[in-house]
Amino acid sequence: MACDFDFGRILDGNNDVLERSYQRFSGLPVDQDWSNDSGGPSHDRLLTITNPVAVSAPGTFAKDEIRTLRLEPTDKPGWWFDREDLPDSSPIKVSVRNVWTTGKVVSNIVLRSGSEHNYVRLVEHIIALKAGMDVDNLMIRMRSGDPPLFDAGSEDLVNALKKVGRAECPGEVKYLTVKETVTIGTPHGGFTTISPCQSSDRALRVDCARDFPNAIGQQRICFVLNDRSFDHGSTARTNATWRQMMFIRTFGKIFADVRNIGYNKRNILVAGKRGYVNEPTHQIEGKSLEAAWHRAILDLVAALALIEEGRFVGNITDFKGNHFADVELVKLLYANDLLVEV
Repeated sequence: MACDFDFGRILDGNNDVLERSYQRFSGLPVDQDWSNDSGGPSHDRLLTITNPVAVSAPGTFAKDEIRTLRLEPTDKPGWWFDREDLPDSSPIKVSVRNVWTTGKVVSNIVLRSGSEHNYVRLVEHIIALKAGMDVDNLMIRMRSGDPPLFDAGSEDLVNALKKVGRAECPGEVKYLTVKETVTIGTPHGGFTTISPCQSSDRALRVDCARDFPNAIGQQRICFVLNDRSFDHGSTARTNATWRQMMFIRTFGKIFADVRNIGYNKRNILVAGKRGYVNEPTHQIEGKSLEAAWHRAILDLVAALALIEEGRFVGNITDFKGNHFADVELVKLLYANDLLVEV
């Protein structure tokens, strides 16, 4: 039976497979619905922070070393990573054009510019703030390509940016949407569909669902991106299976990508076959929605931050998405000239 969902222009994927995916998605109840909230405050002038602020924690890929991000104001349009340990390298702009890889052993977005040594790993939990907060221009100084790994998602970074004021920069904010509805199929029977915003509506509306054969199970949330939803989702941790954790602690030691990774029961959510290994958060009526909130805010919204020219607004339906498909979708938006200013 054909579904009545509008996939629009299919950029990658098979229509029959997408219809089967949608049938499964549409059968999931909405566990948390914030779709009637108002959108986040929009601003017209570009903003940066007024004062520098630093945030530190053990490294993501070097758990025995403390890593520090120093967030500084800048008039340079966009967000930038500056590797101070590589003085001959230029800052890396947050842009889909600078995505190097989405990880092999550990799924994550890695940005690189110029030299192969001038990279920053696992940037998604940082750049999500570019799309979810009111900071358009920011310079992030660091002394390695390994960012800190916090115990509660990106809460420490969010709090740090809230503590400092805002200053206007030259130029105006651009709000971008898609010219038409588009869809990309994702691995394991998922899809991501983006449709244009309504006329003059500067809001991002998200319908996001997860479906795992373990304790995470089926989760679905709907929301408008604003201060409430972003703050709530930014504290959600990365999730991993118990099998993945055991791999990292055993055979994973032979892989440089994960040999010294800082994952533990405080900073990630570990899901067993029938129950969680540690205590999940973001619970509604006894059901944890931590995995869905992490996916929506710190993965999906982060991918939209790779659109460098402005802030994306519109409607997103996401089922079983991942980093690789997110980046491919943003690349295809550019390749097919599908972005337009609101």
